[in-house]
Amino acid sequence: MRDMNFMDKLLDGVAVEWKALGEVCRIETGKLNANAAVDDGAYMFFTTAKETSRINKYRWDTEALLIAGNANVGEVKHYIGKFDAYQRTYVLTNFINIVNVRFLFFLLSNSLKKYLEERTNSAAMTYIVLSTLENFLIPIPCPENPEKSLAIQAEIVRILDTFTELTTELTTELTTRKKQYNYYRDKLLSFDDGEVEWKTLGEVGDVKMCKRILKNETQSEGDVPFYKIGTFGKQADAFISREIYESYKNRYSFPKKGDVLISASGTIGRAVIYDGEPAYFQDSNIVWLDNDESIVTNKYLWHFYKVAKWFVSGGGTIDRLYNDNIRKTKIPVPYPNDPKQSLAEQTRIVAILDKFDALTNSISEGLPREIALRQKQYEYYRDLLLSFPKPEEVAA
Repeated sequence: MRDMNFMDKLLDGVAVEWKALGEVCRIETGKLNANAAVDDGAYMFFTTAKETSRINKYRWDTEALLIAGNANVGEVKHYIGKFDAYQRTYVLTNFINIVNVRFLFFLLSNSLKKYLEERTNSAAMTYIVLSTLENFLIPIPCPENPEKSLAIQAEIVRILDTFTELTTELTTELTTRKKQYNYYRDKLLSFDDGEVEWKTLGEVGDVKMCKRILKNETQSEGDVPFYKIGTFGKQADAFISREIYESYKNRYSFPKKGDVLISASGTIGRAVIYDGEPAYFQDSNIVWLDNDESIVTNKYLWHFYKVAKWFVSGGGTIDRLYNDNIRKTKIPVPYPNDPKQSLAEQTRIVAILDKFDALTNSISEGLPREIALRQKQYEYYRDLLLSFPKPEEVAA
């Protein structure tokens, strides 16, 4: 793949004929009441390009491309076998013999959504107009030589499938590792009687929050990011001045580097370790436990928060985790009568769980990083391999 001469030989100088999608296949739609879903049906029923159920009867038994026509408009699925489809799903079959169906799948997956968005007046596409879909242009390389054309298409498919399969394997591996992490986390945070004392969080620390920031104290740009519940753990969209930050930080409660911040509304219990960089946090919605690390360490607390049974108060417009509810939450403290052994055991547990967490969640190492790199690699070669020269009348 490093030898770009290979790409040049494959694509350079190749004549291309552009055909409308309606010329290279039959385009149909499913029916409103095609079939009733059943639990043990033998055949697939597509409600969108991705979502399926089971049925006892089928309409098609062939190789097909399915395009979502309402929900997830423009999503494409390649399927071979017996199936039926809902009325808003477009079904492509009966492909002409100069088109590789998998090649067409990659073309549609890469360009169809943008094509549809450019041809709709709506801010968000709600459905596909059949004539618009039929007029989507498909490049056929080397049309005067069908055998060579199909060979070129097959080689493009082989390369892109290689990247797709690798990403799928890595994603499957990530799912397995997350299950392992959850298993060991649950196992390591469970203790035999006598080895542990269940203390309330209120016994190991007190709940703290930042001083309230008023709306007129924030701005869209500034020196210090201000995290609200909607941007907690993400990218801040509001800022406060350095002057306010320094004043409030020195006069009121403020987390220390390493303290574990938690969301107290919305997604309850989401935890972020404070890195010590200048930042400010929305009062009552983002709080932390000012814990005694001679009893419970911050990293042990962070892993525990992922399995904590919070006392959530409902009844309002959103669920909330009030300070008293946090204080009542119980945490297992190993070897409570031997502080040295307790901290050693917490350190051992954290070391094991940190390895799993880095492998399954870190964007700078582990599987998420590998998946992101492979996706970028796939997108690079996809764009390279599917960028065919357009004649002026088509590009206009």
